This record gives sequence, structure tokens and C-alpha cells, in this order.
Amino acid sequence: MPRMIFLNLPVTDLKRATAFYEAVGATRNPQFSDETASCMVFSETIYAMLTTHEKFRQFTPKPISDAKTSNQALFCLSADSRTEVDDIVSRAAAAGGVADPSPKDEYSFMYGRSFEDPDGHMWGVNWMDMAAFPAQSDMANA
Repeated sequence: MPRMIFLNLPVTDLKRATAFYEAVGATRNPQFSDETASCMVFSETIYAMLTTHEKFRQFTPKPISDAKTSNQALFCLSADSRTEVDDIVSRAAAAGGVADPSPKDEYSFMYGRSFEDPDGHMWGVNWMDMAAFPAQSDMANA
């Protein structure tokens, strides 16, 4: 079985957050969702567990950071094409997120953009042409 990743994200409004992630292409798995959490499925191996702050506090004694004013992690999803990158970021903006809070990545072998969800969590979306990826990356010279 392939390894799976579950991101746990505290959100201030679970219904709004669930609708936002559905708009960018995730599907809510009702088997692992309730009034305190939504399990959002991006693929067979990638899940985002959206939790109310009360639920999130059950997993850690540390204070919950405000993702709009501080940043502890950046998440990135792969895309199959440059067009899909643009489509996901456009859907995020249309659903109440912020498009391109970070500079775009534009190389001959890679294209990436970003979005911020309504709670301030930052996501990157990247397409890479691995066949065109240079032995000495253009990124090292950027």
C-alpha cells in the first residue's frame, strides 16, 4: 500500500472551508467527517483534515497559529499541465481564496502558482516536465 499523507488544518468556519476545498477539486469523504471535521480527498494518497479549532486542540497543547499573520508550513500539489495550475488557482480565487500571494515560478520545465485559503493556509500548485528538467537546474541560477 502506498504511503498516505493527512494534513490537519485548523479552520474558523468548517462549512466555508469545506466548500472552498471542494471548489479547488477536493472531495469530502463523509466516512471521516462530522460536525467538527471534514476529510478532504485530493487523491488516493493525499488528504486534508479540516478541523474546528476545538477539535484541533485535542491533538496538540500548543497554541493555534493564525495562518493569516504567521506561516509554519507551505503545502504544494502537483498538476498535470500549466492549464490545470491556472484552473486550480482561478477556482481558489473564485471560492474566496487569494490567488498568487507568492511569486509565480516560471521555468522551461516547471510552472507554479499559489493560493491562500480563507483561513490563510498557503498552497502551491506546480506542473513539472521531468523529461525537460535540466541536470543542473535553472532554479539554482534563479
